[in-house]
Amino acid sequence: MKRLTWNEAEESLDTLFGGRLKVLQKKQGYRFSIDALLLANFANPGPDDRIIDLGTGCGIVPLILIFRKKAKRITGVEVQPSLAELARRNAALNRFSSRFQVWEEDLRYLDPRIKRGSFDLVLTNPPYRKIGSGRVNPQTERAVARHEIQTTQEEVLRAAHYLLKDKGRLVLVYPASRTIDLMRGLSKFHLEPKGLQFVHSHEKDEARLVLVEALKEGHVQVKILPPFFLYESPGNYTAAARELFE
Repeated sequence: MKRLTWNEAEESLDTLFGGRLKVLQKKQGYRFSIDALLLANFANPGPDDRIIDLGTGCGIVPLILIFRKKAKRITGVEVQPSLAELARRNAALNRFSSRFQVWEEDLRYLDPRIKRGSFDLVLTNPPYRKIGSGRVNPQTERAVARHEIQTTQEEVLRAAHYLLKDKGRLVLVYPASRTIDLMRGLSKFHLEPKGLQFVHSHEKDEARLVLVEALKEGHVQVKILPPFFLYESPGNYTAAARELFE
């Protein structure tokens, strides 16, 4: 078997789960954060679900779900060529290439390639910030991943609606401060929230993120789950947070 290598000057080789899952990342480009780990933990695929991850980056969410045996196969969509190639290399590095397929595509133009309603579950960690809100990172990979430069919230939700079968599920992570904006977008595309979980850094802090599960053409009824706390004291993760990567 061909030995996989990496450019140690430009890339890091990081590990999760006691070193059993390996992830190559750019040192100066976009790097996954705890948001992606929360999304992978919150997603609960069915055993035979057809799954697609929009904006897969280095492939971290599919890698975790396959490693944890929560998913048999996943398709990842990534518009940035450097990240799409990195996701493929990470799949090969962990011997998941037959189970994790990466499409280098713009999610706004998937409809000619994919039949409507082809997936049971759509996952996404979309760009959080609108253009003009906050400083745009000068590093292109990070800027595109964090700001609505390449795609907007509306375009992500439109793609999810197209890709999902009726009663299919969308699972995403988003800033808690934009919850109302997100709820309006979901309603516009007939993606009805079924479960919400707010994520807080510490018990007394305001919510930082919200994890959402929505159902295509579902009934209007939502369950607010218990909050998720990342830290029990400064620098010390809660037991639940440690389970994200240990």
